[in-house]
Amino acid sequence: MGRAHEVRKAAMEKTAVAKTKVYSRYGKEIYMAAKSGVPDPAMNVALKRVIEKAKANQVPADVIKRNIEKAKGGSSESYIENRYEGFGPSGATIIIDTLSDNSNRALAEVRSCFNKARCNLGQNGSVSYGYNQYGILSFAGTEDETLDILLMAEVDVKDIESDESSVTVYVDPKDLYNAKEALETAKGEIKFDVLEIQMIPQEYVTLEGDDKMYFERLVNLLDEVDDVQQVYHNVEGL
Repeated sequence: MGRAHEVRKAAMEKTAVAKTKVYSRYGKEIYMAAKSGVPDPAMNVALKRVIEKAKANQVPADVIKRNIEKAKGGSSESYIENRYEGFGPSGATIIIDTLSDNSNRALAEVRSCFNKARCNLGQNGSVSYGYNQYGILSFAGTEDETLDILLMAEVDVKDIESDESSVTVYVDPKDLYNAKEALETAKGEIKFDVLEIQMIPQEYVTLEGDDKMYFERLVNLLDEVDDVQQVYHNVEGL
């Protein structure tokens, strides 16, 4: 796969603005998970898992607690998930996941970003066929030890990469938490740099000049939209 650095970069190089965006994203997910069941991670598996992902993304405990308390307080807010797909220049593709209390507003804002960046919003499925969905875990470790642990736990490992400081494992999405539990059972508490499900492009492209400028504009504009939760694309180096 050879793309572990692309997967880990967002987690390792967050600016203050990007961190605020991550906190907002996980705040919504925590609130929705707590609202949809018992607002206690010990009794709500969905809530427990989103909290684990939030902690892996360095979301502060007060953000987690505040959104659980918000759900306990009977807030009437509700969010709807939507996915949008589109095209940039020279073979660039992009997938945008939103979580919004107003789907019409979310679509209008995403479309505006595409228009301003001279890119094209596509139909559902027009881009995602070129991506694979993986559960991804990245942490300090070694490839051989990690493989041994996961194979013994019958985790469906799709790929694994390592460098001098970390190992990145790609598993079937349904096995993400099985993999986490197996690793922690064998190794004790682990600090994960990445612990989430992502869409990974099957092929990357490199953009230059105006093509790169316009695609960067699109990504930056989308990052400013509150309803946007996740952005996946196939442009190397962004």
